[in-house]
Amino acid sequence: MNSLDMKMPGYMVYCVVISCLGSFSNGWVIGSANVPGEVTHACVNGAAHIANRAFPDCLPMNTSLWGFAVSSFCVGGLIGGLFGGNVQTKFGRKKTIIFNNIGWVIGAILIGAAVSPAMFIVGRIFCGLSCGLGSLATPTYVGEVSTVKSRGTMGTCNQFAIVIGILLASVIGLPLAKVPLWRINFAIVAIPAIAQFFLMAGCVESPRYLISQNRIEEARASLQRLRPNANIDQEFFEQVEGILGTSAARAISAAHGLTVDRDDIKEEVEKKNDESQLEDGVVAEDEATRAPMNMIQIFIDPVIRRIAVTVLLLHVIQQLIGMNAVMYYSTTIFNMSFSAEMSKYMAIVTTVVNFASTILSLILIDRMGRRPLLLIAEAGACIFSVLLIIGYKFNIGALLIVSVFCYVISFAIGVGPIPWMLTSEVTPVYASSAVGSVATAMNWAMNFLIGQCFPVIFDKIAGYSFAIFAVIALMAFVFTWFFVPETKNRSIEAIVKSFKS
Repeated sequence: MNSLDMKMPGYMVYCVVISCLGSFSNGWVIGSANVPGEVTHACVNGAAHIANRAFPDCLPMNTSLWGFAVSSFCVGGLIGGLFGGNVQTKFGRKKTIIFNNIGWVIGAILIGAAVSPAMFIVGRIFCGLSCGLGSLATPTYVGEVSTVKSRGTMGTCNQFAIVIGILLASVIGLPLAKVPLWRINFAIVAIPAIAQFFLMAGCVESPRYLISQNRIEEARASLQRLRPNANIDQEFFEQVEGILGTSAARAISAAHGLTVDRDDIKEEVEKKNDESQLEDGVVAEDEATRAPMNMIQIFIDPVIRRIAVTVLLLHVIQQLIGMNAVMYYSTTIFNMSFSAEMSKYMAIVTTVVNFASTILSLILIDRMGRRPLLLIAEAGACIFSVLLIIGYKFNIGALLIVSVFCYVISFAIGVGPIPWMLTSEVTPVYASSAVGSVATAMNWAMNFLIGQCFPVIFDKIAGYSFAIFAVIALMAFVFTWFFVPETKNRSIEAIVKSFKS
């Protein structure tokens, strides 16, 4: 059986699941601050040591400081994402994922034992470092080990794991939302981190990374483990060709006696060169052999600049459309129409809806395509943001619930998973690390902006704050309609070419 025809071999799925434990930890960090709510920073006894002699009952903070404390992990995420490209290129995807767990463990200890707001914030920043680096390394690893036919589904697993983390953090956090148990909810993130640290050792390194490091024999062995009982000759040839170029692929093919019919390669290369000569007067350079670009060069090359700007705007949209504001402060939003106790339960139901919607995205992503789902999601986010405002204005509890839930569904089927997926799908190999780093850093910067500004805005204008998200969602729909290409069943080369026109 040709490995290109495989869908979901067991060992590959195992490697994807283990690598996504980091995404689960990311989700836990996001969700852990929601349900405990005011018990962490506005409890009855304040900083007094009543429940436990070693630790204060809570860490008193005003609204602005608490908003910063919640979103401070985004500062670490920005730093981790910004330098993540260089880290995963130097040390490899597997080692990066393994040692990335150290930040979550340190952060869990600092927050669990926090005696001051500063200690709490530093712990969140450490967690953020791992969240940022993991946000880049995990999708990269998943995309590089997945089969062609399962690339979309496996890519959505990253977002799915994040949603599971948010959900469980909310469910488990409910009985822990009291003094002094709230500390446990923040410290639990160390458990999946330690588990991944050891379990990831049983996964192979990405074959594409090994090829990029000229470790050809290891790459072939790694790919064969990921595609058990299948003929990997053609897939391996194409991976080498995509990273090292056609000449290197042909040489390696001959040296290893690969059973690949590639007689048409020379004709195709000559055809591409002839076309380039007709259009530009210059023979095109084999893009696969180009040296890796840095974060400055991607904004100098006109084609890569278009790709980078498109990717960056998708990540900006993902954050500014307001989903994290809903997840961070869902309890506060429901307080507008419900009791504090009921609001906690409604916040948990919101994460359940997010979970179920992400499953729907897993099913649809390789059937409908990326672009249609993204357009549907952005239109839905706009419509239901407006309805949420109406529910708030006229105090219609049922409309408020339906609007929040439908808003979450809209986000989860498209705006959540697709920007991370498109980052790798539209970017050529030589620019992938630089574009990925900048996009991840931008994502976390916008995440921080929302976490820092939304509590203040919400405190001033309450439900009307969703008017901002409605406008952004409308602008996002227009941008996607005119500038975002479909990537389903298309090669990177074909997608890059579409940006040239």
